[in-house]
Amino acid sequence: MSVLKLDKVSYKYNQNTPAVLEDISLEFENGHIYAIVGRSGAGKTTLLSILSSLAAPTTGHIYLNDEDVAKIDKYKFRSRYVGVIFQNFNLLPHLTALENVVLSMNISGKKFEEKEKTLAMALLEKVGLSGEEANRRVLQLSGGQQQRVAIARALSYDPDIILADEPTGNLDVETQQEIIGIFRMLAEEGKCVIIVTHSPDVAKTADFVYELKKSEEKIQAV
Repeated sequence: MSVLKLDKVSYKYNQNTPAVLEDISLEFENGHIYAIVGRSGAGKTTLLSILSSLAAPTTGHIYLNDEDVAKIDKYKFRSRYVGVIFQNFNLLPHLTALENVVLSMNISGKKFEEKEKTLAMALLEKVGLSGEEANRRVLQLSGGQQQRVAIARALSYDPDIILADEPTGNLDVETQQEIIGIFRMLAEEGKCVIIVTHSPDVAKTADFVYELKKSEEKIQAV
């Protein structure tokens, strides 16, 4: 059964402009990695914004476990059900890696069986950061390390769905492979991982690839 479903979704910035996305129907299941590809301007980031409920479709519906997302509080949807990894990380620079993850847990409003700090440290270790690195301010970390923090933050409230916008765009090849390895681990643990990417190498690692065709504004499997 799909965890996230788009049913004939279209999107326009306003009524006087052409549709950025038109009549898109897709299903995403837990336990898989999905790559969304396409040339610049094809609407990939717009689609990710709709999937994360940062933007609402002009027409059509999105379902989370068969429940219409329009009926779910948007803040609750983003802070509990989906974890978003931004291309530029969007970490708070004056905080440490550990503090960034703990803050995300606190904002979610979820109750945790263990102390947030203990769980946050375990998440950072899971994505490959040492205790010493976890206690550094994020500006003292490399790009690859900051991406790991961003992944840990997205996992902090245990969402079923991970959305990633060009998560390897600023990374070297070796670090890119390590980050993809983390996504593969998450899929094997039952997460649904959806990646927007320009990289053919990243797309090749996905279980399913959907190409956004600008000429038709349709998603096609490739």
